[in-house]
Amino acid sequence: MKKLAVDDSILLSVDKPARYIGSELNSVVKDKNKIDIRFAMCFPDVYEIGMSHLGIQILYDMFNRREDVWCERVYSPWTDMDRVMREKNIRLFALESQDPILDFDFLGITIQYEMCYTNILQILDLSGIPLHAQDRSDNCPIVIGGGPCAYNPEPLAPFFDMFYIGEGETQYNTLFDLYRKMKKEGKTRQEFLRQASHIPGIYVPSLYQVSYNEDGTLRQFMPLYDDVPARVKKQIVMDLTDAVYPEKPVVPYIKATQDRVVLEVQRGCIRGCRFCQAGMIYRPTRQRNVKVLEKHADSMLKSTGYEEINLSSLSTSDYTQLSGLVDYLVEKYGKEHINIALPSLRIDAFSLDIMSKVQDVRKSSLTFAPEAGSQRLRNIINKGLTEEDILGGAAQAFRGGWSHVKLYFMLGLPQENDDDRRDIAHLANKIAAVFYEEVPKEERHGKCQITVSTSFFVPKPFTPFQWAVMYSPGDYLGFAATVNHEIKAQLNHKSIKYNWHQAEETVLEGFLARGDRRCASVIEKVYRSGQIFDAWTECFHYENWLNAFDETGVDPDFYTKRPRSLDELLPWDFIDIGVSREFLKREWQHAMEGKVTPNCREQCSGCGARVFGGGVCYEGQI
Repeated sequence: MKKLAVDDSILLSVDKPARYIGSELNSVVKDKNKIDIRFAMCFPDVYEIGMSHLGIQILYDMFNRREDVWCERVYSPWTDMDRVMREKNIRLFALESQDPILDFDFLGITIQYEMCYTNILQILDLSGIPLHAQDRSDNCPIVIGGGPCAYNPEPLAPFFDMFYIGEGETQYNTLFDLYRKMKKEGKTRQEFLRQASHIPGIYVPSLYQVSYNEDGTLRQFMPLYDDVPARVKKQIVMDLTDAVYPEKPVVPYIKATQDRVVLEVQRGCIRGCRFCQAGMIYRPTRQRNVKVLEKHADSMLKSTGYEEINLSSLSTSDYTQLSGLVDYLVEKYGKEHINIALPSLRIDAFSLDIMSKVQDVRKSSLTFAPEAGSQRLRNIINKGLTEEDILGGAAQAFRGGWSHVKLYFMLGLPQENDDDRRDIAHLANKIAAVFYEEVPKEERHGKCQITVSTSFFVPKPFTPFQWAVMYSPGDYLGFAATVNHEIKAQLNHKSIKYNWHQAEETVLEGFLARGDRRCASVIEKVYRSGQIFDAWTECFHYENWLNAFDETGVDPDFYTKRPRSLDELLPWDFIDIGVSREFLKREWQHAMEGKVTPNCREQCSGCGARVFGGGVCYEGQI
């Protein structure tokens, strides 16, 4: 039996000790004396959140298929364990071996959302790794970041040795081969980083210099050496069907956020919502073959014992083989009461046929995302939904036996006004009315419950709205108050529940999303004040961020409220995602004019993603 990094007395003193012991079903243990590369895969949040992340599961499986690599996992210790580790000077450790992270060759950190940035510094600090890349010796792990937030890595640039831009299945083997070769040759850390920068998708911040104009805007972003590429091109897998996929995912000891089998049916999205970063950076849309998905489902259910299958994608109803896949799963597993979850469905495409197939297995609430209450604003954001679509889809759902519907909207969108906000309440009221009009009393399965949730819009890099302005926390709360007041005035208000997001957190997310290297000092100052887990309400203290802004002299309004010229050089412009800047500009102009852009299957809009040579861009072509 392996020796744990912390003794029983410590484990019994903290919440959920199973977060720290490893040895879960399907976890991989290797002989560390027979491998060349040790990789610590990190999700900088608590275990239950990190264990639900599909990207880490894929890379964990892929890396461990190599005989010369051992990939282990590490997550952010919760506040109680964090405190004990500091008091007793215990180094952060990996779950599988319980060895210190400092002993590894790589520390790979998945950066999924902006409010985990202080946790990244927690991971480095508890590991004994200097926070700044420039202070690390050859004995420190190479710290590499990836995930959606790596598409603007600049606020974190001083803390990382490198970033991987894109999907990890393509270039990690090349990176490992290079590291293994240079390690045997006795090359230095800097020599390896210089050579790694030649690999497509690898960005090494220390090899670039940044300069600013007098008004604070970015003047120039240039490599320091001629052999370092001026632009970094994202890496994506074009053939998803044959791509590696974890058929034996690690099963946690305690309930994770997504405690189920996850079948990724496709990547990308054809819709082109102008606020959606994922819909742009994961272009073009690529699908997995249904027969391969059936095989994955069989293997994963057998290897995990889960009782639910989640069909995952940005827009599951756009998966062209959805009906056949659902038929297979219902026919094979319906009698075993395996639940089939269908998230990310468009209300206009959620057919009564699909609903009737899954409803007999297990009922759950349905989730739809109109995003905006008025048709005018839905056109501006290019949602491509009419009120008729929404009410018609709700009627189908209610007739199919559902009575609980969750509706997601955003507040603070470009061109939004109070009438648009009040229309959120009006739309929810109409949906509730559809239930009472369409479903006879004797056929109702409980009362109708409409849950309306609003988040506050955050402009993200590589979207048509990357130039949009944000508002103050007080403004956002005023927007929510308008919606709340209007909901209470509706005829069906007793059937409607309203939730809204935290305003201060939204402003900080916007600050970090479009930040540059100067923002790193703020992140570090907040971390050194003792703050971690900013995404958790009980741990979030806005005053620490305000103090950090004052002490560093960084003005958050410069990054959030300031209008941007469409020609301004942006901190992430050195990254090539295939989607062109001219397309994003054109979509911004269409938004201001209220023009709707057709989805990719209706008409190609020339976004630039055809450069990757496949996916939806080439459907139907020989």
